[in-house]
Amino acid sequence: MRTSYKLHVALACVLFAGGIHQAVQAQSKSPAPQLSATNVKQIVAAMTLEEKSKLVVGMGFKMPGVPPPVKGKKPEAIDIGGFKLPPSDPDAYNIPEKVPGAAGRTHAIPRLGIPSITVSDGPAGLRIEPIRNGDKSKTYYATAFPVATLLASTWDTQLVNKVGVAFGNEVREYGVDILLAPGLNIHRNPLGGRNFEYYSEDPLVAGSMTAAIVNGIESNGVGTSIKHYAANNQETNRNSINTIVSERAMRELYLRGFEIAVKKAQPWTVMSSYNKLNGTFTSERRDLLTTILKKEWGFKGFVMTDWFGGKDAVAQMKAGNDLLMPGNPTQSDDIVAAVKSGKLSAQQLDANVERILNVIVQSPTFKKYKYSDAPDLAGHAAVAREAAAQGMVLLKNDDHALPFGTGKRIAVFGNTSYDIIAGGTGSGDVNKAYTISLMQGLANANFKLQETLSNNYKAYLTDMKAKQPKPKNFFDHPAPIPEMDVNAIVGEEANGADEALITIGRNAGEGADRKLESDYYLNDAEKGLINGVASAFHAKGKKVIVVLNVGGVVDVTAWRDKVDGILLAWQPGLEAGNAIADVLSGKVNPSGKLATTFPADYKDVPSANNFPGTPEGKPTQVIYEEGIYVGYRYYDAAKVTPAYEFGYGLSYTNFKFSDLKLSSKVFKNMITASVTVKNTGDVAGKEVVQLYLAAPKKDLDKPEDELKAFGKTKLLAPGQSQTLTFTIKAADLASFYTDRQAWIADEGDYKVKIGSSSRKIEETASFSLAKDITVEKVNKALLPEQTINELKLK
Repeated sequence: MRTSYKLHVALACVLFAGGIHQAVQAQSKSPAPQLSATNVKQIVAAMTLEEKSKLVVGMGFKMPGVPPPVKGKKPEAIDIGGFKLPPSDPDAYNIPEKVPGAAGRTHAIPRLGIPSITVSDGPAGLRIEPIRNGDKSKTYYATAFPVATLLASTWDTQLVNKVGVAFGNEVREYGVDILLAPGLNIHRNPLGGRNFEYYSEDPLVAGSMTAAIVNGIESNGVGTSIKHYAANNQETNRNSINTIVSERAMRELYLRGFEIAVKKAQPWTVMSSYNKLNGTFTSERRDLLTTILKKEWGFKGFVMTDWFGGKDAVAQMKAGNDLLMPGNPTQSDDIVAAVKSGKLSAQQLDANVERILNVIVQSPTFKKYKYSDAPDLAGHAAVAREAAAQGMVLLKNDDHALPFGTGKRIAVFGNTSYDIIAGGTGSGDVNKAYTISLMQGLANANFKLQETLSNNYKAYLTDMKAKQPKPKNFFDHPAPIPEMDVNAIVGEEANGADEALITIGRNAGEGADRKLESDYYLNDAEKGLINGVASAFHAKGKKVIVVLNVGGVVDVTAWRDKVDGILLAWQPGLEAGNAIADVLSGKVNPSGKLATTFPADYKDVPSANNFPGTPEGKPTQVIYEEGIYVGYRYYDAAKVTPAYEFGYGLSYTNFKFSDLKLSSKVFKNMITASVTVKNTGDVAGKEVVQLYLAAPKKDLDKPEDELKAFGKTKLLAPGQSQTLTFTIKAADLASFYTDRQAWIADEGDYKVKIGSSSRKIEETASFSLAKDITVEKVNKALLPEQTINELKLK
């Protein structure tokens, strides 16, 4: 009986196993589901663990000059100039690039209809290769738009949105899915190497500009990646620096712009930064990426790392850093092992995959968009020129030195007048078809120019450029060419010309912060040039104008009294010379205002004593001891006079503010403030209206005032007026109370200050709040590991 029973059992097991085998065979023969906008969860369920691990890790990076992995061998790390480049996925070399020069790609999973999507730099224009396979008969140039700091100086979100629409068209028509931009980190210190990529020292300006350009770009059906999240405000040791900052400073300054951008624009992706934040890499902080970004703010897209950011792939997955870029096979292997061991939950990995797929289904590649490789570059250049002129800031204009009169003969000095700087270096650079020099722009505007002087400069620059060493790598840039000595000819030029123009240039970018000597401060040759030209021309009763073609703040106090006018042109993009000439000629009345303060002395900068960190020379940490007192928040509260304050900028006309009205003297839910602006001069112009709020200092140290709203008038003809209205909500009254984990508006009297800069207040009014309002309670997060001796100015 036992034998018979065992035989029956054995037969039953064989039949049962055969049934399973047939079912599996039937299942494998049925077609796999194909990705659609409505079946993302089904696709996630159908993916193997290995497929998921590939999707959350990029395809790798095809680095110029770096050989591909050896076939049959495990990819190895490669040393490039002292930096260990992680091993690349062979797919980066074996699968042809859709867009040569793009920054990276995701893995395709053809079995499930998941395509590979392409991401590309950069913040001031699409960064791709202009020549493919050596064929110069067809080019793929992109528009170099004005840098972010200039765009912020327009204080015009409609114009910045217009730039975004043009920008996004190039992203789409060149076959890219997601633009790795814009950047919106805070101008914490003037020496920040990538400040040109960022908008402002103020989070409202930064967040508003970011939302405007993101909405413009994404109106084309392509994505953006706002970056670098968060507290990434320097380049020195950026891959390892530990940023130590209070939760209040994080909430009120360094996260606030991101929060505004997420809530107003819902960018497709957010890029986590390189740095550590209070001891943990940002890409490995769940409280930053999941608790705050995704849960508190409602971010719907996915988070990607900066290139090679972070150290621990599994920790990044747990944190909610959904995509690791550019990606390497070891990361995928680690993720698979972690799920199998239980170190990483399958649910967390599925959540990361789902977020990526939800973006992929929106992409042009998924929708099989037939891109043209032929965007409207001429039309976009016109947009770039318009935005550039609108963002230039007239810092000084004694005795109506500008605009230049028609028919004036101009002597043009300074290397940068002939070799203009369109934008910064590194991933912020753009491969553009041309850059209009200032000399070209002036000639196009029909100014008479001193030809012998111009020819001398051109010959000098040609000779000096031939002697410059070639860059060693992506981060290496030749030192600026020393200014040409003009002492022997400046007297003759003063006799022959009606006016003198001097351009001072600066450039910076990824990988290094700026220096004080010969960068923030003008060098001896530049100061000598200004002194010599000013002496010679002033002796003849002729005016001298300086154009600052810079990406960040420079010292002006050492030399500004020696010249008659200063135009801050920033880095204006490929139409630089034409845009500068538009302002110098008066074709465009300057209306730009500073979105970052120009200090009188670098020692006045609140972060001067702790930037870029300690120990000196090779910092491992940087402590934000200034807390919330960054930029004008510090200068105004500490009563420190800057060279040019936040919001400052002159015009060729004059404006009068009047009739400030509040909708109520008592705050209940909201208040509106309206003010009338009149052009009282004799030329048409635009004015920026800035609303600052002074809050009662009850239980908390607070700035003297904070920008809460801004707007720009239309072009007002002489005598014309416009009334602007702003809404003040409870959130605008609130400060962050760390001990209560809440944004709270304190009871008391609030003062509304409206003017054309933080120091030039034209109209004031007051209202009261009867009792405290808890605007929002949030999660405890981002706690510092140590006590910070924060600056107090109460």
